[in-house]
Amino acid sequence: MKLQHARVWLTGASSGIGEALVPRLLEAGARLALTARRADVLEGTAAAWRARGRDVMAAPADVSDRQAVHAAAHLVEEAWGGIDLAIFNAGFSKRIRVTEFNAQDFVDLYRVNVFGVMFGVEAVLPGMLRRGSGRIAAVGSLAGLRGAPTLIGYGSSKAAIIHAIDSLRFDLAPYGIGVTLINPGYVRTPLTAKNTYWMPRLTDADEAAAIIVRGLQHDRKEIHFPALFSRTLKLLRALPFPIYERIVAAAVKRGAR
Repeated sequence: MKLQHARVWLTGASSGIGEALVPRLLEAGARLALTARRADVLEGTAAAWRARGRDVMAAPADVSDRQAVHAAAHLVEEAWGGIDLAIFNAGFSKRIRVTEFNAQDFVDLYRVNVFGVMFGVEAVLPGMLRRGSGRIAAVGSLAGLRGAPTLIGYGSSKAAIIHAIDSLRFDLAPYGIGVTLINPGYVRTPLTAKNTYWMPRLTDADEAAAIIVRGLQHDRKEIHFPALFSRTLKLLRALPFPIYERIVAAAVKRGAR
């Protein structure tokens, strides 16, 4: 899609991949609405870019709050008359240990990583359907492709996003609305800085943002990176479980050295 003058709504905009996407989207000519919980950070970022002549607005919201997400979308649509591209990027990770298993951890993860996306989709779809145009992009993760150690919570939430967004693409195609699934591997962000385990093919956030913007400009149905790591995981997904299990166990053992 053409990002020049496009009305773009970005969630999770205050840190990580979202923060790195801001300058990349603006360089491409987009008008940008920023959503995250930290209103002061968003306002400061928006004001700094407006001072440089860019059309940027803050629409603070906690994506786990359905009403707040709808209010943020309404604020953007009132200001600009619609949203051409919604990028649902907000998410968080929490390692769930089987020795301290608590189902509330899943509720917390899914509320942000899954329902935070679905609340946003719900908010933008009526306007996109009326116009018969628009694009929805959501950040999943390569961690959602298949079960792996330490990923019972985060990985399963991203698996839900992968399934939902892939399915939504079929349902929205007849209405002229595009859908893009963004599946990053490990990206250097405050989220991954907490990880103590081996993270293969770690990508800088700015490089990740550049890949995502290029993919959106080319209407990619899936944006996945880093390329070799992604292709390897997609191949592993097709293997019978006993073979996959042995490969993963060997990789974990190697990474622990």
